[in-house]
Amino acid sequence: MQRLYAFIRRHPTWVDSFWAVFLLGVSGVQYVAGPLDGSGHIAGIPLLIGLCTAVALRRRAPERMLVLVALMGVAQLVLDVKPSPADFAMLVLIYTCAADGKRWASRLALAGAVCAGTLAQVRWPSDGPHSRPQEVFLAVVLTVPFILAWVLGDSMSTRRAYLAQLEERAARLEKEREAQAKVAVAGERARIARELHDVVAHNVSVMVVQADGAAYVLDAAPDQAKQALETISSTGRQALAEMRRLLGVLRTGDARESGEYVPQPDVEQIQELVEHVRTAGLAVDFQVEGTPRPLPSGVELTAYRIVQEALTNTRKHGGPEVGASVRLVYFDDGLGLLVEDDGRGAAHELYEDGGADGQGHGLIGMRERIGMVGGTLDAGPRPGGGFRISALLPLKPAH
Repeated sequence: MQRLYAFIRRHPTWVDSFWAVFLLGVSGVQYVAGPLDGSGHIAGIPLLIGLCTAVALRRRAPERMLVLVALMGVAQLVLDVKPSPADFAMLVLIYTCAADGKRWASRLALAGAVCAGTLAQVRWPSDGPHSRPQEVFLAVVLTVPFILAWVLGDSMSTRRAYLAQLEERAARLEKEREAQAKVAVAGERARIARELHDVVAHNVSVMVVQADGAAYVLDAAPDQAKQALETISSTGRQALAEMRRLLGVLRTGDARESGEYVPQPDVEQIQELVEHVRTAGLAVDFQVEGTPRPLPSGVELTAYRIVQEALTNTRKHGGPEVGASVRLVYFDDGLGLLVEDDGRGAAHELYEDGGADGQGHGLIGMRERIGMVGGTLDAGPRPGGGFRISALLPLKPAH
C-alpha cells in the first residue's frame, strides 16, 4: 500500500490520465447508447475529448486547462450539447485552480462555479412545467456542487500556505537559534580570552620584573635574589591556579564537581593585588573613599580586572622609577575607579581607537568589560605626564 501511495505521489499525471480515460469511457458509452440528435451529437465528441484532456493535464497546466474547460462549456451552450459525465471535468478544474492555480485563475474558477448551474438550468430547463421559485431552487441545487468544489480547493490552498508559513517560521527560528548559539559561544570565548589576557599579562609581567631583578642582584645580594625567586614561584602558582579555573570552563561538568574552580576576584582582593604589585617593585598608593559594601559579582570582577590591567600597563610602559595610585570611590549608584601613574605614559596607538595597536588588547578588554556592566571608561595621558584610567561602574545592570 505504501509503495502504491509513493507511486501516486511520484506520478500524479499518470493518475489523472487514468481518471481521464475512465471519464472518456463512461461518456463515450452514453453517447454511443443514447439517441442520435444530429449535429449536437457529433459536436459533442470533440467537446468530450477536450474535457477529458483537461482532466489529464490539470496539474501540469491548471490555468490553461481551466481556460480550455471554459471554452468547452461555452461551446457546449452554443452548440446545444446536453450535459454528460464529461462535464465532471469542470468541477475538477474549479477545485484544481482554487487549490493550486494563480490568483486570477482561482477568481475565474469562482466565477464559473457561480454561473455554471444557472446557465445549465436556463439552457436546458427540466422537463415539465415548473414555477419560477422551483426553477430558482433547481439552479441553486446545480450551483452548490461547483461552489463546494471551489471552497474545498481554496481551503486546501490556505492550508498549504499555512503549513508553508509554519515550515518557514520553524526554519527561521532554527537559524536564529543557531545564530544565538554562535553569538553565545563567541561571547564566552571573548570572556575567556579577556580573563586569560588579564591573568597572563599581569602575572607574567611580575615574573619578568622579578627575574630581571634577581639576575641583576644575584651576586651582590643573594638574599634579595632569593626573595625575587620566591615571588616568581608564588606568582606562577597563582597564575596556574587561575588558568586552571578558566580552562575548566572548556571542560565537562566533572571539573565543576571536583572543585577545581576558585572564587572570582572581587573588590576586597584589590588590596592584595596592590600588595603583590608593591612586592614586585612598583610603588602604589591605594585609597578607598566612601563606605565599602557588597556589589554585584560582575561589577566586582570588572573592577578587579581594570585595576589589574592598569597596573600591568604601568609596569610595561611607565618606565623606571614609576609610581602609581589607585582610588576606589563608593557612590550611591556606582563604583568609581581612578588609576594614575607618573611615568612616561604610553604611545597614543595604545589608547586611541580603543587600543587596537596590534601589540596588545588591554584597553580593548577594559572597554568590553565595562560595556558589559553598562559603565564608562576614560583612558589617556595625564596633563603633567604619565597615564590615567578612570572608570565608573553602575550598580544596576545595563538593559
